[in-house]
Amino acid sequence: LDKAGYWSVECWGGATFDSCIRFLNEDPWERLRTFRKLMPNTRLQMLLRGQNLLGYRHYEDGVVDRFVEKAAESGIDVFRVFDALNDIRNLERAVAAVRRTGKHAQGAISYTVSPLHTIEGFVDLAKKLLDRGCDSICIKDMAALLKPRAAYDLVRGIKDACGEKTRVQVHVHATTGVTLVSLMKAIEAGADCVDAALSPLSLGPGHNPTESVVEMLQGTEFTTDLDKGRLLKLKQYFNTIRPRYQEFLSNITGVETEIFESQIPGGMISNMESQLKQQKAGDRMAEVLAEVPKVRADAGFPPLVTPSSQIVGTQAVFNVLMGKYKVLTGEFVDLMLGYYGETIGPRNPEVVAIAAGKSSKEPITCRPADLLKPEWQDLRKAALELPGCNGSDEDVLTFAMFPQVAPKFFATRDEGPKNLGKAPGAQPAAAPGAAPVVDSGKGPVRSPITYNVKLKGITHRVTVTPA
Repeated sequence: LDKAGYWSVECWGGATFDSCIRFLNEDPWERLRTFRKLMPNTRLQMLLRGQNLLGYRHYEDGVVDRFVEKAAESGIDVFRVFDALNDIRNLERAVAAVRRTGKHAQGAISYTVSPLHTIEGFVDLAKKLLDRGCDSICIKDMAALLKPRAAYDLVRGIKDACGEKTRVQVHVHATTGVTLVSLMKAIEAGADCVDAALSPLSLGPGHNPTESVVEMLQGTEFTTDLDKGRLLKLKQYFNTIRPRYQEFLSNITGVETEIFESQIPGGMISNMESQLKQQKAGDRMAEVLAEVPKVRADAGFPPLVTPSSQIVGTQAVFNVLMGKYKVLTGEFVDLMLGYYGETIGPRNPEVVAIAAGKSSKEPITCRPADLLKPEWQDLRKAALELPGCNGSDEDVLTFAMFPQVAPKFFATRDEGPKNLGKAPGAQPAAAPGAAPVVDSGKGPVRSPITYNVKLKGITHRVTVTPA
C-alpha cells in the first residue's frame, strides 16, 4: 500500500477513533503511530470535524490546538477539516492550528442540494477557506448527491475563481450509482485528486473502486500513476480478509437513488429503519423519509452529515411517531438555537420558539465556541482519576472526545486489541454495540442515546446511534 503510488491514505479520524476504543480495545494513537512506521513514503490523512474535532460537541480553542498538535506529532500529514453546517467560523481555529504544525490543511466543502445551495455559494466558500490559509479544497459529497454536471461546474468554478493552481480534491460516495461518472467529469474540469476505495471495500455506502478509476482513465489524457500490479495484490489480500467481517458489512449493496429525495446517507436510512422496527412501526418508513426534508427546511437546510444527519433524522422519526415537534431532542434544540453554528437559510421561527420553550437556553448568533471556557485542566483532572489513564495528553484527548467510552477502554487497554474477525465458516456472533445511555440533555450527541418517551400512557423506548 505504501508503494502503490497514492497521494495520501486516509486512515484516521472520523469514526475510526471511536471504533478503536468502543469495539476494538485499541489505542487509536498507537494505531496512528503504527501506520506511520509502516507507511513512511505515503502522506497519512485524517478527517477532522472542525471545532467538533472527533466528538459530537464543540470544544474550546485550547483543546482544538492540543488535538491537532498531537495528531501531527503522531503522524498525520493531511488534515481534512469540515463543518457540518459549512459555517466558516467553526473551521477557522482548526485550520490555524494545522498551519502552525506545518502540515497540509485541506478545507472541505460539505456538498448538499437545496433551494438555497448554489455552485456560486460553494465557490465563495472555497475562496473563504483559501483566505483562512487552507492549502487545498475538498468537495466532500457524503451522501452521493454530486451529479456529473454539478461536479464539472463546481470544480471548474473553483478553478476559475481561485486559480488553476488551486488544488481541488473530490470525495464522493457510491450509494446513488451516479458518482463514478461524476468523478470523470470532475477530472475533466481540472480536479487534481479523487477519493476511491479498493474494490473489496467499495460501492454501497462506500466509495467507487480504485481499480475502476484507474481503468476509466486509461486511454485519456489523465493518469493516476498508481501501480496496477500492487493494486491487484491488495485486492487479493482484502478479498481474503473481507469474509471474516461479513457481519459488519452494510446491508446496502445496490443503488439507492431515493437518497436524491431524502438526502439521508445510506447508513442513516438503515439506522432509522431499525429504530422504527423496534417501535413496531416499520411500515412508517415512507412517512419518515417524507418528513426528513421538512425538518431539514425548518432547520435552515443544513447539509446532512455527522452530526446534523443524525439530528434531523431522529427528529423526523419523533415527528412521525409522536406528532409534529411534540418531542424535541436536546441536539435538535441546540441546532435550532444556533449552538452548532449558522445554517445557510433562516430557521423556522415557530420551531425556534418551540425549541426555546423547551430549553433554558436563548438563541445565539455568535460563534458557538466563543461561549466555552478553557477546559483543558478540568479534562486532565477528570481523566487522571480514571483507572488505567496514563496521564498523557493523548489519553486526556481520548477522554475529551468520548468521556463515556474512554473509562472502560483505559481499564481494559492492557488486555490488548480485539480481533472481531471470524474464521472462515464460523457462525457470526451478534454485532458488538455500546450499551445505551440516558441523554444528559447537555450538548450534542456523543454516543448511543436512549430516549424514554411517554405518549398517551404508553412509554416508547427509542435508541439513537450515530451513523
